[in-house]
Amino acid sequence: MLRILFVADIFAQPGRRAASEQIPRCVQQQDVHLVIANAENAAGGFGMTENIVSKLHSYGVDVITSGNHVWDRKEFIPYLQRTDRVLRPLNYPVEAPGCGSTLVTARTGTRVGVISLQGRTSLPPTDCPFHAAEAEIERLRRHTPVVFIDFHAEATAEKMALAWYLDGRVTAIIGTHTHVQTADERILPRGTAYLTDAGMTGAVDSVIGVKAELAIQRFITQVPVRFQPADGDALFCGVLLEVDPDSGRARSIERLRVPVAASTS
Repeated sequence: MLRILFVADIFAQPGRRAASEQIPRCVQQQDVHLVIANAENAAGGFGMTENIVSKLHSYGVDVITSGNHVWDRKEFIPYLQRTDRVLRPLNYPVEAPGCGSTLVTARTGTRVGVISLQGRTSLPPTDCPFHAAEAEIERLRRHTPVVFIDFHAEATAEKMALAWYLDGRVTAIIGTHTHVQTADERILPRGTAYLTDAGMTGAVDSVIGVKAELAIQRFITQVPVRFQPADGDALFCGVLLEVDPDSGRARSIERLRVPVAASTS
């Protein structure tokens, strides 16, 4: 059986701290064979840096997915051109830097296709995620029956619709973007594991990772304010999957929600 760990949106320093503690522990205790993590907000809540990506890989992350914030740090964009282990959403125009999918070999030797995908409801304009995913799945399945999708989208209905559309053609569709973990994990009739949103790996006492007082100020005044990441205790959120490597069908899906105390050092 193939065991895949997906780590929900890693947000700023509290999220990185939680990831550094919990990913190696989970890999060892749960016998994880592949780690995928969304890290589009890992650098201070806005984008990524090469140094942070290197650290995440050192914790055990094999593939990093993203979303609309992957472009936040312009100095990081050239790095996307040099790697297939950090993905921007597949359904950006082909002219956009970077790639939206990859094939990676798990510790068992099983090849796994990973797709980063972005929704279109209340998010920047992109190509159709349904058509983009369908074409890429066909390509990846020539190499492996195991295909994982991180669907970075706002609308619950859009995520659910994609899951039903692709049921039986992919191993798992796990939603990200809202930073709020949902409790609707299931395996669909044809073997695709689904969760609307995996949540956030970041500060507990926050508004989706941001200092609460700044988010409140923005909502009350409607005046733009520069958000700053919250600190303190964190939650490590994600999903643990068990997969039949021969058929690509998911056998189980387990939500993860692990408290991580703030460092006292």
